[in-house]
Amino acid sequence: MEFSTVLLIVLAAVAVLSMVLYQYFYRTPKKGSLTIILATLRFFTLFCGLLLLINPKFVNRDYFLEKANLIVLVDNSSSIQETQSKSSISEITQRLMENPLLQERFSIYAYAFGKDIRAMDSLGFNKRNTDISNALSTVDEVFVNGTNAVVLLTDGNQTLGRDYEYLNLGSNLSINPVVVGDTTNYEDISIGLINTNTYAFLKNRFPVEATVLYNGQQSVSKDVTMTLDGKVVHRERVELNQTQNSQTLHTLVEAQSVGMKTIRVEVETLSNERSTANNRKETAIEVIDERTNVVIISDMLHPDMGALKKAIESNEQRTVSIHPPTVSNSVLEEADLLILYQPNRKFNAIYDHISKSGIGTFTITGTKTDWKFLNRVQQSFQKENNNQSEDILAVRNATFQTFGLDDFNVNGFPPLEGFLGNIELNKNGEIILYQQIRGVDLESPLFAVLSEGNQKDAVLFGENLWKWRAQTFRNDQSFQNFDAFIGKLMVYLNSTGQRNRLELDYNLIFDNASLAQIRASYFDESYQFDPSASINIQVEGKDNGFTRESPMLLKGNFFEVDLGDLEAGEYQFTVTVKDANLKQSGTFKILDFNPEDQFTSSNYGKLGRLAEKTDGHLYFPNKIDALFEELTTSQHYVPTQKSKENIVSLIDFRILLGLMVLTLALEWFIRKYNGLI
Repeated sequence: MEFSTVLLIVLAAVAVLSMVLYQYFYRTPKKGSLTIILATLRFFTLFCGLLLLINPKFVNRDYFLEKANLIVLVDNSSSIQETQSKSSISEITQRLMENPLLQERFSIYAYAFGKDIRAMDSLGFNKRNTDISNALSTVDEVFVNGTNAVVLLTDGNQTLGRDYEYLNLGSNLSINPVVVGDTTNYEDISIGLINTNTYAFLKNRFPVEATVLYNGQQSVSKDVTMTLDGKVVHRERVELNQTQNSQTLHTLVEAQSVGMKTIRVEVETLSNERSTANNRKETAIEVIDERTNVVIISDMLHPDMGALKKAIESNEQRTVSIHPPTVSNSVLEEADLLILYQPNRKFNAIYDHISKSGIGTFTITGTKTDWKFLNRVQQSFQKENNNQSEDILAVRNATFQTFGLDDFNVNGFPPLEGFLGNIELNKNGEIILYQQIRGVDLESPLFAVLSEGNQKDAVLFGENLWKWRAQTFRNDQSFQNFDAFIGKLMVYLNSTGQRNRLELDYNLIFDNASLAQIRASYFDESYQFDPSASINIQVEGKDNGFTRESPMLLKGNFFEVDLGDLEAGEYQFTVTVKDANLKQSGTFKILDFNPEDQFTSSNYGKLGRLAEKTDGHLYFPNKIDALFEELTTSQHYVPTQKSKENIVSLIDFRILLGLMVLTLALEWFIRKYNGLI
């Protein structure tokens, strides 16, 4: 406690004591010891009050050394398979963890990474994917303070994630890569990307595109063979050399039967090729025998129709055609779903067809909509119209359950344009989006789905939907979320049965087992998600005799099972809800593809650029002593002395308050008893 504080307390105590003694000895009637008792009680009351006001404190400073952080990141992927690389990593890791000089200077942390990053306990070098960018980003987020040195033991080859060379990492993070694996560039020929559709239609020809890559200095000429379920469908010879080191093949393949089909592309090997695992690659396509024909009816040209066509046709099962209201009956009869864009009186024949056929519709209104006609010709919804246009922002209905919205989020989306007016929905349904006008959330629907019997309808009370698709790309660099939302809307409108209480979400084809996951959503009889359900899945292999039954785990608003331990092959599965007569079945295929086998040497060039960007240095296993010397002698990693100031109060205000209450109560009681009050 400081001297000035002590002095202040002493002076205050003397002043209080003087005042109290004056009051009791000169102004209070003399009653012997009673006067002294009352004076003492008043003294303690005022003294405690002054202590509470002054609140004296001790200031205690603790000094400590803050070490720099040494983070060891070890690549645990299967691309590091050579005995020399594995032994080098184990030796280097052990030396880093057990070096006494490093332990004295650093706080050491060790992590292993593949697709994700985990605290290192053992190394198996069996991960089928490598995401270096995720490992570095995670470390950058966790170690935000102090000085951080990262030792990255890897071959520099990445199969997932962003390009780690261009990550924006914190200035307090220096990365020192240690290149493991073979640094020699071998002559190699490989199959790169294979592009094809997810679905193909029976008896149609679907495109296949494959890229052949060459790394070497000679001129080579090799045959590339493409097979569909083992049958050769295309063969082509490629000519490659040091300058023209890639060639893309294009072909059309006919889908002759329904089901999942394996497409395999293979190039002849070189005479001295070190690794031939990347000379072949597989993908798959599902051949289906159905097509959804969507017809857009519009009396005007608008960007919304182009956006809808692109979004709907992103799924190859659907085709879209655009027609005026005078479209022929034959076109309407072949349509599976109608999109009515800003209807007017010319749509009269269209609504006659809808009333007779019961076809599903998606109505989009806007500033050119004839509301008098629309309110009269259909009974699904009604709207008062005052001919005043307004910008309308969308607010998502968090309780919408008709179908999953997944990652579709309208926060920050541009407004749609429509007319003001009260809206009344006359059919059963749900509101997807509410309206927000000039910052005020309204109960009025902006986007809703309706149903009556087997007929499904949707209505959007605003135009310029194309801006939402553009905003989705701006946010995610992909149209996928918007297109997936429109796709689910098309499925809902084209369905004639009741909603399934058990819904599945899975891919028909997985490139490798690490990506194999199946999700399920279960709803009770009121179609509310039931997180307490017990759901099991039984998986059977079509070719390998595999069978297994296991529970699906609850994760948020869905159940999930991870099938990452399955071998390549075709599987069928059945998902069953315990204590409910509900089950769903499906099939999927896991391809025999390991992206880690595509690399023949380490990518030390990219690792060197990463080290230079973060003020680190690149090292090789035979020069590892230079790394230890840098870490143990560099002034950049010297521990920093810091102090921590602890302020400790000398008094406990609860005790002082209790004493004040006690002394005041005693003084009042004594005065009352002796007739002084």
